[in-house]
Formats: sequence, structure tokens, C-alpha cells
Amino acid sequence: MSLQVFSLNESKKWDDIVCSFKEHDVYWLSGYVKAFRIHGDGEPLLFYYENNNIRGINVVMKRDVSSDIHFNGVLKENTFFDFSTPYGYGGWLIEGEYTKDLFNDYFFWCKENGIISEFVRYHPVISNQSYSKDDYVIIDLGHTVALDLASEEVIWSNITSKNRNMIRKAQKSGVEIIHNNDEELYEKFREIYDATMLHDNADEYYFFKSDFYKSICKDLSNNAELFCAVYNEEIIASSIMIFANDRLNYHLSGSKFEYRNLAPSNLLLYEAALWGMKKGFKTFHLGGGVGSGEDNLYKFKKSFYRKDDVYQFSIGNKIFDKEKYLKLVSMRKDIKNENYFPLYRG
Repeated sequence: MSLQVFSLNESKKWDDIVCSFKEHDVYWLSGYVKAFRIHGDGEPLLFYYENNNIRGINVVMKRDVSSDIHFNGVLKENTFFDFSTPYGYGGWLIEGEYTKDLFNDYFFWCKENGIISEFVRYHPVISNQSYSKDDYVIIDLGHTVALDLASEEVIWSNITSKNRNMIRKAQKSGVEIIHNNDEELYEKFREIYDATMLHDNADEYYFFKSDFYKSICKDLSNNAELFCAVYNEEIIASSIMIFANDRLNYHLSGSKFEYRNLAPSNLLLYEAALWGMKKGFKTFHLGGGVGSGEDNLYKFKKSFYRKDDVYQFSIGNKIFDKEKYLKLVSMRKDIKNENYFPLYRG
């Protein structure tokens, strides 16, 4: 059978294949990438390889380079393409030992179909960068935090004493946690999230339209839950959690700055962890800091898991057509970040 490529027109087949892999997570599912197609991140594709006792999957967003702001009106449409991992995590998941034929077939397909390069963000908990270490350039960045959801006692014992006090403070102040997957609640989430992004001077990319959230609510209905911290009947913090295959993941989050002294996010994450434990999830991945640094965001997440063991976040890249890659780089006169990949988008 070798290499097959699936689009979102074949969502059922797509998800059946993904769920057949022991290590899969929500980031590989068709319902997850639909929202990011709406956001303008490209056309989602699932690659599936099966041959000689080896299987592999990879989900990518196919992007037309001509739509990049630096090449708009300069390049002909549908001529130059590249791949990127959908927002979050991805990369190849492989079952079997001998990967040479898989990567040979995949790289050949990419070059034959005008794909110039690929950028990958690997899943820290799965640590799937190991499958690609001989075929991609792998770069280790910072660390991420994941909670052990073995029991209520394990969750509580792994939280730092300072964070426990913050959780108790939120409870005593009357903060309550509600959660569901109703579309109406997503619109309220959007208001809080957008205000948080404005406060943090976030890039324009991180502002998502209503259709994006409607897609999460509809297309990811069995793999998403929206948690809200409520104080005096007002939602003061909110987070979208996504999950699949015993893995719970912290996705998007926002909070009202003026209520931060009540520690609503501390209580929200604690209650989400308890909910995940009761649902049978094994881990609750919180992610890392901004730009993979060990900043205040990272320290906040680390306060939920005081053990030393953390997860490695790694990225990867591959150039399929060096000649075209260098041509695009040469067309850029104003590259701002020499470390960006692909460099022609930097």
C-alpha cells in the first residue's frame, strides 16, 4: 500500500487511521485541524504509510508560499508550497523499526508535488522526534510540564505548597468552576481570551474569529471541554481543554486581569486535572513558557508539578528542494530573523 494522502473530505477514514495508532493524540485528528484551516493556516493533509511491517502518520498544513505577506503579488499562485505542523504539536508517529523506505517515499512525494520545506513541532509527552532524528534537523528547545493524573492524592501531592494556598484562596473567595462544550460559552471565552491577548500584546495570529470556535465546538465536540472560573456570576477566567487517547491537553486560556488576585486560573487547572483523572486520562499536558523559555508562565505551570521530571520540547525541519528554497531566500531583502525556518518566511 505504501504512501497515501488524505484530505478533510475523507474525515472518517482519516480519523480511523489516526485512532489505530497506539500513541496518537488529539492534534492528529481531522476535527482538530478543521479550525485551523478556517483560521487560514493552510490545507490540512494526513499522510499514511504502510509497508513491510512499518506504519506511520503525519499531519501537515499545506501552505501556498505566494500567500505569505513577503511574496504577495510577487509569486505565482499554486507554484511554491511548504508544510507546517498544525498549531500545537505533530510530526511523524511511527510503528515499526525500519523507516528508510517511509521517508524516501515521503520525501520523493514532497519534491514531486512542489513542497519546498517542512517545519515540525514535536509532541513533548510522546517524544516522537526520536522517529525522525536521522531524517530531519532536530533542535531541542525548552521544557514542558505534564501532570500525573493517577489519583486525586497524586495530583494534590505534586502541587507546590504556595500553589495549594492559592487554590484554597480561590475556593474560600467563592470562585467556582463550571465546564461544558456549549457554543454560547465559547463566545464568552473569546471575549476574555481576546482581552488577554491584547493585554499581552500578542501577535495578530492569536486572535481567532467566531467560526474558529464554532468549529472546535462542532468538529471537536467529543474531544474538547471548556472550563470557566465564575465569581459573583461573572466568568473571570476560562480555558479550552482538548483530549484523546488518555491524554488531556491545556489548549487556549484567558483571564480577566483585575481578578488575578483571586487565583481563578490556579483553581481552574486543579479542577480540570481532577475532572481528567475521573475521566481516566493519564496525563494533563500544560505546555511550557512563551518562546520555550522558563519564564513566569512556565513557573506557573511548574507549580502544578514540583517533581524534577519534565518533558523536552523539540522542533524539526527538512528542505525537500534546496534549489527552490535558496531561490525564495534570495528574493527576500528584509529577513528579520536569521534563525527562522523556513528562512524565506523569516
